[in-house]
Amino acid sequence: MYKPRTVAEPAELLPFLFASWPDVKKKQVRLWLKHQAVMVNGKISSQFNHPLKPGDVVQIRSDRYAPPETVLASGIKVFFEDAALIVIDKPTNLLSIASEAEQEKTAYFLLTDYLRQKNPHSEERVWIVHRLDRETSGLMVFAKTAFAKETLQGGWDKAEKKYLAVVEGTLPKDSGTFQSWLDETSPFKVFSVPRTDTTRHAVTHYKVLKTGKGRSLVELTLETGRRHQIRVHLKDAGCPIIGDVKYGAKSSTAKRLGLHSYSLKIPHPVTGKELYFESRLPADLVRLV
Repeated sequence: MYKPRTVAEPAELLPFLFASWPDVKKKQVRLWLKHQAVMVNGKISSQFNHPLKPGDVVQIRSDRYAPPETVLASGIKVFFEDAALIVIDKPTNLLSIASEAEQEKTAYFLLTDYLRQKNPHSEERVWIVHRLDRETSGLMVFAKTAFAKETLQGGWDKAEKKYLAVVEGTLPKDSGTFQSWLDETSPFKVFSVPRTDTTRHAVTHYKVLKTGKGRSLVELTLETGRRHQIRVHLKDAGCPIIGDVKYGAKSSTAKRLGLHSYSLKIPHPVTGKELYFESRLPADLVRLV
């Protein structure tokens, strides 16, 4: 879109950008810097007074992002990508971020590797905004700049997050709200307990979409985002998620956890525009209901 410019005499980056692309509004040029779209000699530079010397090559990264629904070699599906964020459909059994036992087979590592494929020496990376359990599939957001990360996390309570779960049994009502105080002190399991100074309030709204074969398909909307919140609340209701042996499930018919992050509505961290994404229930869970 924008042809690279070669520096003829010493200059600072921002004035050089203004002079090299006079038809572009200065506000847009500053946004290029802010969102890491400017490269000097193949490396991203967001410092407005970065010193340039003769022979340096300055270029503006074009928006050559993965088209929607692109499936990467890792099995991750890219739903949306721009200079500020990337929204993916995470496969089941993939960690969000590294653990002591696993450093590389994570969504964080694979997405960072994807961003650097075109330029192995790039310092591009992603930032974690929120997490999904390893066993949970579905929509997940990563930031591509520190600014986007802080903005998204700062407004995460404004995001609308919905899940689909295939559960054992039938809930007593077609819709309702689960509330409890969660004890998250154990790294392995979370419990609903009486309120104390260390517990955290958790609220999950639910709606039964379908029942049959001793199972139910339930839509869950998070009002709070506690660890294992949905899994604990459904276990407490006597309807654990299919495959969730940790929280009382007796069936592992799908050979996976029957939980999928299917709907996400967030404000864009830069423009404030509302973004909406929806991921269909995976085929292995559809077969169960």
